[in-house]
Amino acid sequence: MSSKVTFEQVERLAIQLPPPEQLKLVARISEQLSGFMPATPPLDIERAQQEREAMADALLAELDAIADSIEGDFDSAADIRQIREERANRL
Repeated sequence: MSSKVTFEQVERLAIQLPPPEQLKLVARISEQLSGFMPATPPLDIERAQQEREAMADALLAELDAIADSIEGDFDSAADIRQIREERANRL
């Protein structure tokens, strides 16, 4: 009967390896575990993504409403030039 090895035992052995060998070990473990990864993200991640998208949509709708409520003409290039001139005059 084979005895089981604990995580702590493996960790103690692994830190005795030189760094290149530790990297090889990590790569091999990663390869072995890649077969266990689910093909689709877990439901929690999907739900979180949907919530973020809903929040972004709500924010964009609010910003659109604010932009629609503002009257008058705007020239962003002129505004930027004016801000630069004001900063230059302060120096």
